[in-house]
Amino acid sequence: MTLTPHGLAVPVIGAPLFIISNPELVIAQCKAGVIGAFPSLNARPEHVLDEWLDRIERELAEHDAAHPERPSAPFAVNLIVHKTNQRLMHDLEACVKHRVKIVITSLGARPDINEAIHSYGGVVLHDIINVAFARKAIEKGADGLIAVAAGAGGHAGTWSPFALVQEIRAWFDGPLALSGAIANGRAVLAARAMGADFAYVGSAFIATREANASDLYKQTIVDSGAHDIVYTNLFTGVHGNYLRASIERAGLDPANLPESDPSKMSFASEKAKAWRDIWGSGQGIGAVQHVPGAAELVARLAREYNDALRALTAEATAAAHPLISSG
Repeated sequence: MTLTPHGLAVPVIGAPLFIISNPELVIAQCKAGVIGAFPSLNARPEHVLDEWLDRIERELAEHDAAHPERPSAPFAVNLIVHKTNQRLMHDLEACVKHRVKIVITSLGARPDINEAIHSYGGVVLHDIINVAFARKAIEKGADGLIAVAAGAGGHAGTWSPFALVQEIRAWFDGPLALSGAIANGRAVLAARAMGADFAYVGSAFIATREANASDLYKQTIVDSGAHDIVYTNLFTGVHGNYLRASIERAGLDPANLPESDPSKMSFASEKAKAWRDIWGSGQGIGAVQHVPGAAELVARLAREYNDALRALTAEATAAAHPLISSG
């Protein structure tokens, strides 16, 4: 399949959120017109993954039959390609069985994983934090990239989104999503203007009614801004962005966190513990003012995106034809 933003309510992929993304959220995202996604590890125990995929496929098919004028967007499954993920091959087999259209791979790029997804026409997007990783991902057979720039929630890079997209687009013209502090429609349009096909939105979806996050987590996002985000590798061995309040609640001083030794971290146990107790979030949460349903959030993003696009188009027209704006 090809992957383009056409046909979506707004060119957005809902980032797969560890623990938080569930069928309710993914189905709501897709029905509202954005690509929904979830990490396969969220379905526990492992046999539940088949049940989740069955349910998502069934409910989206029912929606499409009832609303042929506005069919649902596709959904994606995130596979953690890491040596400590003992479920990888099981979850890959489930994706192949269900012919999942979009698979997002993280923490490792492997040709055999990509080939399995390609065997039925699926698309592989690989998330990266710099150009070196981007090149490796494409060389190993990924179809597209998710550029995780500075300010993104959870595991995030340090590159400016301008630099990251610019250097990727110098040699790669395939599907590209941009992640990093995107929580309103103007930011989605900015991602497109920079050269990305999609904005990758995560933190704003944590504070939705369907998300599997505590009410306190959601309200903390509403109450917080960029200054409340802490960047550290203490909790998983990989640098990421977390809510200051959750670190303080765990009895730690956000201003004096030690560095972690990545070689001594176990992905399966430490990451699960970290994301349960220490809450990930990106720097864009100043745009989150309340806890809506996912469809309401998508509608807001689409409205803001279209308003910003119209405003820019009008300004460009006026600049090209000065007499239009003259008194």
